[in-house]
Amino acid sequence: MPAVGSWKDAALDARILDEISIDAPWALIERFNTLHRLSGSADEAEAVDYITGRLSEWGVQHTVHHPKLLISWPGPTTLRTTGPNGKSYTVKTVSFSPSTNGEELVGELAYVQGREPASLRDMFRTETGRQPIEELDLRGKIVISEGRGMGARNLDLAASGALAAIMVNPGERIHEGIATNSWGSPDLRSLGRTPAIPIITINNPDGRELIELAKQGPVEIAFSNQVDTAWREIPILVAEIPGALVPEEFVLLHGHLDSWHVGIGDNATGNATLLEIARVFQANRDKLARTLRIAWWSGHSHGRYAGSTWFADEFAIDLMENCVSHINCDSPGCRWATVYEDVMWMPEAEELSRAAIRDAVGQEATTMRPLRAGDNSFNNLGISLYFMGSSWMPAELMAEKGYHPVAGCGGNIAWHTEDDTLEIADPEILLKDIKIYALAVLRSLNAPVHPLDYRAAVADIRGHVESYQEAAGSAFDFGPSLAELDVLQAALAEFYGALEANPPADAAAARAANQVQRSLARELVGLSFSQDGRFRQDTARSYPPLPEYQPARQLGAADDGLQQVIAVDLTRAQNRFQWACREARRDVERFLTGG
Repeated sequence: MPAVGSWKDAALDARILDEISIDAPWALIERFNTLHRLSGSADEAEAVDYITGRLSEWGVQHTVHHPKLLISWPGPTTLRTTGPNGKSYTVKTVSFSPSTNGEELVGELAYVQGREPASLRDMFRTETGRQPIEELDLRGKIVISEGRGMGARNLDLAASGALAAIMVNPGERIHEGIATNSWGSPDLRSLGRTPAIPIITINNPDGRELIELAKQGPVEIAFSNQVDTAWREIPILVAEIPGALVPEEFVLLHGHLDSWHVGIGDNATGNATLLEIARVFQANRDKLARTLRIAWWSGHSHGRYAGSTWFADEFAIDLMENCVSHINCDSPGCRWATVYEDVMWMPEAEELSRAAIRDAVGQEATTMRPLRAGDNSFNNLGISLYFMGSSWMPAELMAEKGYHPVAGCGGNIAWHTEDDTLEIADPEILLKDIKIYALAVLRSLNAPVHPLDYRAAVADIRGHVESYQEAAGSAFDFGPSLAELDVLQAALAEFYGALEANPPADAAAARAANQVQRSLARELVGLSFSQDGRFRQDTARSYPPLPEYQPARQLGAADDGLQQVIAVDLTRAQNRFQWACREARRDVERFLTGG
């Protein structure tokens, strides 16, 4: 047997790729170009009807769930300078902003220096380089600062006493966004993760004008906003193509259905990709070993991944027991997106992901660690991920066009704006990206042993533990963690060596090996990518690798008392780490000994 990540069936690969067409995907894109798919809206319901109509036509089993989740729709927003020569500005508000219910509030404008994120990675960091607000008296004032009105970057204003914040976007258009850092609908632990004050957004030219006015002297402004936040029924569409050999094991392919405006590049192209894969794989269902589940989520844009989080909650046990991996599809097939740079996958999926891109389109890819973003709602359950976006604009072309970083549309700055319309999609690029997803899905479904190599995950974890040890110095000893990794890596070398020397002879033997693969994921993915517990969701912000070990980086600057507290915290984290490694190793050893 070849290395697990390089498994392929060349004849079936060729057949599937040959059957992929642009016709059905492009028809969906043209239809969606007329639909403003707010989560839980009538237009979104029309989109669901369109997809279910095609699925029914092809005989694909499907279910539409209607959970009631917390969804926020931004409404009308106003901003003006007061006085006889007052000027009105075009502004927006963000989902989950506090609302003035349309009533104007008046205050003095105060500039707080900020900065725009310099890269996609930077967009999801909590620390934005903004001037500390404790240095300023913002009571009763309206803050204006560079940045976007999304996520945790606004929470530093909670104790400032400010009336509101105006966030200056980087371009001519205002990118829509969301202000809560609760991941999905809140539970008791995540209540209160929305901003304390209204958040308004403005484009760059107008924002710079207001910043200059604020610098010149006192300027009074008036603003109002409306935000409709409520528990709403939203649609979660899940299609299923049962496997012929091991139907209880499944791969989850998913992307979000809702959009800002008509959202062609984010994410009608992804919806089209899922639909075409459903068509082709349904036609070849007798050749699939495992089950393929395809999910179109609502609640991504207006509920902070509410739909995928609901699914992770509702079907947690089935996911834990039977899900091989999940594959996210967001913003494929956009214009000018001709390279595969910073494609996200977890370390165990590297060989599989690179090979799918190489074999489908003849290009090599570079990678980045998966961000805490993009319906990546399954970290805590311990499920391996590959892909969020796929093709991207070359960095040189983005620089040539003067584009600023965005988180979708293949790098096109139409992302989350009214400009994300039909011209953002490119049928030739979309066809390539569909083929990449199709190969990754096919190999995940049909490889006798799940095509994921957890030796790579352990090696990645080891590098991060060593980095934390270097940061901690003599103040904390991560030696027990490194020792556990040594023993686990040795067991994995024996495990994968045995599989390569003696491939599973039948379905029962393959089931046993794959149960070990899934058990490895449940422990190692959880350690590397989450901290709030297996059946909870971490907040919607960036996390470092092995997030429970992050306090090690604070030890050098901590006083003696704080060092002791950090040491207690790290001891508890290391206990979790050691136990997870031992649980993973025991599963491997039971397989090797036939226990």
